[in-house]
Amino acid sequence: MATAATAVAASRTSLLQLLRPKLLGPSRTFSPFPLCSRPCALPLLLRRSSSQPAPQTLEAPIQGLDSSTRAPNVVDILQERGLIESITSENLRSACSTPVANPLKVYCGFDPTAESLHLGNLLGIIVLSWFQRCGHQAVALIGGATGRVGDPSGKSLERPELDVETLHKNSAGIKDLISKILGRRGGNEIGIAGSENETILDIGDDNGGILQKGALFDSISEDNRSSDESFMILNNYDWWKDITLLEFLREVGRFARVGTMMAKESVKKRLMSEEGMSYTEFTYQLLQGYDFLYLFKNMGVNVQIGGSDQWGNITAGTELIRKILQVEGAYGLTFPLLLKSDGTKFGKSEGGAIWLSASMLSPYKFYQYFFAVPDVDVIRFLKILTFLSMEEIQVLEEEMKKPGYVPNTVQRRLAEEVTRFVHGEDGLAEALKATEALRPGAVTRLDAETIEGISEDVPSCSLVYDQVLNSSLIDLSVSTGLLSSKSAVRRLMKQGGLYLNNKRVDTEEKRVEQADIIDGKILLLSAGKKNKMVVRIS
Repeated sequence: MATAATAVAASRTSLLQLLRPKLLGPSRTFSPFPLCSRPCALPLLLRRSSSQPAPQTLEAPIQGLDSSTRAPNVVDILQERGLIESITSENLRSACSTPVANPLKVYCGFDPTAESLHLGNLLGIIVLSWFQRCGHQAVALIGGATGRVGDPSGKSLERPELDVETLHKNSAGIKDLISKILGRRGGNEIGIAGSENETILDIGDDNGGILQKGALFDSISEDNRSSDESFMILNNYDWWKDITLLEFLREVGRFARVGTMMAKESVKKRLMSEEGMSYTEFTYQLLQGYDFLYLFKNMGVNVQIGGSDQWGNITAGTELIRKILQVEGAYGLTFPLLLKSDGTKFGKSEGGAIWLSASMLSPYKFYQYFFAVPDVDVIRFLKILTFLSMEEIQVLEEEMKKPGYVPNTVQRRLAEEVTRFVHGEDGLAEALKATEALRPGAVTRLDAETIEGISEDVPSCSLVYDQVLNSSLIDLSVSTGLLSSKSAVRRLMKQGGLYLNNKRVDTEEKRVEQADIIDGKILLLSAGKKNKMVVRIS
């Protein structure tokens, strides 16, 4: 009897515990965004009731729909703007055609590998926002479970493991960021009246249960609901934490063909590499596939979107839905990766990733990154990264070809639109204020607060008051590291490129006076337009 009891207990080992044994154990209660008030057991989700009707589809047209209620088709919009790489079925286009009467639920996953999302994740949020603006519901899924395994797509090495505390912190940071971005939806709205009609597929379970309208939101904690319910944020750890390995193998694993899994591009590349691929990484596509199955079955989510490198993981989900639930109506859509015209990734700088969170990259620095986009890329980025109309973008493109065009005018518009979307009006105002204040020759009065606000984005140093007051500007430019030698300072001064607090200095005799020290505690040195040095004075 003791042996049998031990065997039963062992069979209840969580699937995630087996995949990442170091991460679970005492932390089994970790759930940043609790979804269900009771465990969502896998067998109940997958077993079909004897009274279940024949397989059906979700995209049946609604009879008698007035043409006046039709809204712009989001698939057409995305395609026109270059935001579609592939779709699993052309039926998605027709399914998107009646958002007023039959809105879709569309999700995109974000694994919490850092406390903030980065520029590479921005396209996913933008595509979600397009669906949201066209009358559909956006769902952001944070990978509290899948983040413990690590997606091998596009990676040459296995991702490092993250401890539970870090995952919790990262998940909270990403949830807050997405809530702010999708919650404001500022500018260029597509007006679509809301609908009370909501269809959730009846798959049934052992008890003949059906997820009724309203049950979806009843089962989601207040923290995960948006004020307008046009979007929601979920965490897949809420349903993965109670799934055992034996349940997963019995209910899902037997429907997965190893040959098909190995044929996925992300798997083939890793298998051919020197590093190879671990079993943990190999299972990732099934974990993400099951997420889609769970959301489709329990919450009526019928579209998954992702970057082009997610195609294999997305189709793993549509295949599981088709094989296990024996229904149609689950769609996948991928968008191109964010690349520059030369084929290199857009979103990396000398300082590392371009983060979306203001706590990791200031709105000023974020704005400056887009302001520096080359002419050859700026129009394409306006199409895929902003919500400006195609007509307005075409006007801007024509302006660039005219003789009197002022360089970087279109880049300024791109930087403003993207910064507003990510950081809101306040973040854009902060970026514009800092940009103007730090422009050499600007007449805007500088203050210590503005300079301190960008001090993390430009080189800085600290000196005592006596070292600065009455010191030669030439000596100070060298001692602070702004320029390498006194001769370089003199040469730049003759060229008119040396500035103190945005005022040009053209005399070698210039010394720092008390009136030069802003608010008695800071100086701003500039060598040309880009090289700056913030000098803090104690």
